[in-house]
Amino acid sequence: MRLSTNMIYQQNMDAVLDGQNRFQATGLQLSTGSKVNKPSDDPLAASQAVLVRQATAQNSQYSVARTFANQNMSQEESILSSVTSTIQDAQTLIVQAGNGTLSDDDRSSLATKLESLKSQLVNLANSTDGNGRYIFAGYKSDTAPYTQDPTTGAVTYSGGDTAITQQVDASRTMTINHTGNQIFDSLTGDAKKEPNGSSGETDIFKTIDGALTALKTPSADYTSDSEYTDAIDKANRGLSNSLNNVLSVRSELGTQLSELDNLDTIGANRDVTNASKLSDLVDTEWTSAISTYTLQQVALQASYKTYSSMQGMSLFQMNS
Repeated sequence: MRLSTNMIYQQNMDAVLDGQNRFQATGLQLSTGSKVNKPSDDPLAASQAVLVRQATAQNSQYSVARTFANQNMSQEESILSSVTSTIQDAQTLIVQAGNGTLSDDDRSSLATKLESLKSQLVNLANSTDGNGRYIFAGYKSDTAPYTQDPTTGAVTYSGGDTAITQQVDASRTMTINHTGNQIFDSLTGDAKKEPNGSSGETDIFKTIDGALTALKTPSADYTSDSEYTDAIDKANRGLSNSLNNVLSVRSELGTQLSELDNLDTIGANRDVTNASKLSDLVDTEWTSAISTYTLQQVALQASYKTYSSMQGMSLFQMNS
């Protein structure tokens, strides 16, 4: 086989260019810290790295969602703590109202205090978050869920019927804001029944209104002593049932807040696992890369020297 001068030059040039490419590729690994800088470097590792990065991004999104959920539930729990205290204060007044020796003036004084507690409950029921959204209005959060008739004092709910939920993990969705009727117009399964066996009043505001009516009615207008006592006992049962319902919601919130902490821990561990997987797939193996880089440098220098030597060779010089 005959080798022309041009072919010899081309082969040496190809060897130099190939050495340069491999040397630069290894140098890129060292400078970037990644052994997969383009899909062709390792197609399988590159495709798997995409999946790991997607999983990491999704995990990060759920982490943000849990932070949002934690803030909302913590805020609701804080408000319901105040609601609990207000109901307990109302219960104390109702117990005092059951004293048979109270005069009409005494009852009127208690009614004034109870009206003040009712106003506090209405105000708490219309609580807003830092963005001006009504917490207990469901998805109708742009308007106040509760309105009070200035003449009759009746309280009406006009908020949404669907509680606000948030997906906090791949397979977990939580209620992060309850509706007003879930808080102030619901009873637990073990609620106290009326003496005739019927269910008690579900609406706490109507319960308070019943007590106010009894307190404001003059003693002379009652046909019997038991009529007033029955009304106060009914209010006492109603407030007790409403308090238990609020405590039930608070228990649910507490359980979910604890679960969020566990999910945060799981999410953090998942991040560590994904980071480890991604490192195994694309990170530079420093010992091997440095060794390869040094050997390629020596080989490239040899190629340069060979090519330089070949430039001075030709058939004419060999025949001279």
